[in-house]
Amino acid sequence: MGRQRRPQPKYLAKKLKAIREELGIGQLEMSKRLSKCGPKLDGAKVSKLERGEREPNLLEIVAYCDMAQINASVLIDDSWSIGELVKEMRRR
Repeated sequence: MGRQRRPQPKYLAKKLKAIREELGIGQLEMSKRLSKCGPKLDGAKVSKLERGEREPNLLEIVAYCDMAQINASVLIDDSWSIGELVKEMRRR
């Protein structure tokens, strides 16, 4: 009997990409900045996160939220749209 994949936020990958684009940086620069916050990521891992091929761990989520200066619920909760995420970032 196989294990079922746990539920994943539907828009998480798109929101991660939106954060990077709002910061106006590429995937390699994003990986460098995230690595300064703790989790060690390279450009390929950032790409996989943004395409939804890899789910971020908790430390990566915290690092993204710190960089964007947003609450984790804005990133994780699908009731927050990408547009609302960008508005939250621009308020800071």
